[in-house]
Amino acid sequence: MGEVSRRSFLRTVALGSTALAVRVHSSAQSFRPSTKPNLIVFLPDELRADLITGSAADSVHAPNLHRLASESTVFERAYVTHPICAPSRSSLLSGTWPHQTGCTSNKGVLPANIRCLAEMLDDSSYRTAYFGKWHLGDEFAAQHGFQEWLSIEDSLKSANRGKRKSGLSDYSKFLLSKGYKPDSHKSFSLRLPTTLPFELSKPKFLETRACEFLERHGREPFVMFVAFLEPHPPYNGPFNNEHPLDAVTVDATVDDTFAEEMPLRYRLRQEFYRNQHPTVAEYRETKQKYLGLITEVDHSIGAILAKVDDLGLRDQTITVLTSDHGDMMSAHGLLGKQLMFEQSAAVPYFIRAPGETPRRCSQPVSHIDFAPTMLGLLGKSVPAHCAGQSRAGWVRGETAQSNLTFLQWAPTKIDLAIRRSTLASKEEIENCLRESTRAVVSPDGWKLCLRDRDKNELYNLNNDPNEKRNLYYDNSHRDAVEELSARIHHWQAQVGDKLKV
Repeated sequence: MGEVSRRSFLRTVALGSTALAVRVHSSAQSFRPSTKPNLIVFLPDELRADLITGSAADSVHAPNLHRLASESTVFERAYVTHPICAPSRSSLLSGTWPHQTGCTSNKGVLPANIRCLAEMLDDSSYRTAYFGKWHLGDEFAAQHGFQEWLSIEDSLKSANRGKRKSGLSDYSKFLLSKGYKPDSHKSFSLRLPTTLPFELSKPKFLETRACEFLERHGREPFVMFVAFLEPHPPYNGPFNNEHPLDAVTVDATVDDTFAEEMPLRYRLRQEFYRNQHPTVAEYRETKQKYLGLITEVDHSIGAILAKVDDLGLRDQTITVLTSDHGDMMSAHGLLGKQLMFEQSAAVPYFIRAPGETPRRCSQPVSHIDFAPTMLGLLGKSVPAHCAGQSRAGWVRGETAQSNLTFLQWAPTKIDLAIRRSTLASKEEIENCLRESTRAVVSPDGWKLCLRDRDKNELYNLNNDPNEKRNLYYDNSHRDAVEELSARIHHWQAQVGDKLKV
């Protein structure tokens, strides 16, 4: 297909909407959906909140996501439990903290005895599907209560003592059927699919299969996850030039350099990315491609939402979008996740529920509440093992109560920090790469991060939304440090977290 311009993309969306208006009446007349509520969860990987429902939303071409957000309850301050893929997904799906399941790194596997959302339904009338990136163990087999399964990743750790389970994903088999040959041993690299036209892309592949699922099972109650890899790296795709480069802005902190009161692990990561991107222009070029990946996902989400409307399912379907973490994308001269900054740990999170008035919720909310909230909206009870609680009442217009939000970080072997840095000795570097963090965000805008092997942080997000000034070592804020530290330690006791911070 080649590059797709913004004008042609928006024209396609507009034409699709016109055609939809003609089709809905005829299709919905003969289609009798279940009276039970359905659930669709869109789960892009590494999607920043401010680009969808925040201050920078106008800078990205994502008309379907923006329209869905305008029809939803938008949680303006939503946080993951752990800012990296697998641990975050484990909490999202199971309602448990990473330290409770042992899924604390990207090599973690969600234990088979931990019930996920599809299993918690306890309702055999529901048809359940998980399409896309799983990253919690075996990618190839339906599991954890999902009856239909579609894989896009070729090899991740299985539950069999952490051994790698190799094979070909459904997407790789699709590429083979189109005549493509694996470019990485016997499988396809992450890079190769990003060079293909949109019609052969992973988002389009998931879109097609999701629409087929809706056609097959729209008369039954269903729960369907569509988990896109994009806009996760590699930052490349068919919409690379969708956003004019001169219109792409980078974060105001792109040139800032961390001072010594900042955690050493953060300083090492900043040094690493600055070596990769020595100029602001290079960050801008990366962000241009990142925005193009969001447009790519938006295109497929729009098609799936059009199918929902075409089949007359909108009034029975709860539609949700969130992500497993964000992306620094030039903030503080960084890329990726693994940090407690807002760009990494905060995510877009909105819920369109039939019959509910769109609204915005400014109270902090955590993904630990995601599974209970979905169950609450579906009219199901919340199992005792869930550490969070249902926020379905907030979606229905109940007043959101003040809420503390907690986050975790555990060491990971895939940290990109360069060990032969001039910033510290080898011993100091190795020590900080083994650090763990426990953090809390308060309703009145304070964020405290406590660590066992590195420096701590305190920010007032109301006065310092870009988190430029670490106030932890400023003695004038000892009261805030003491109060929030006590809250973290109390929470740790409640959830059985024995880490000393």
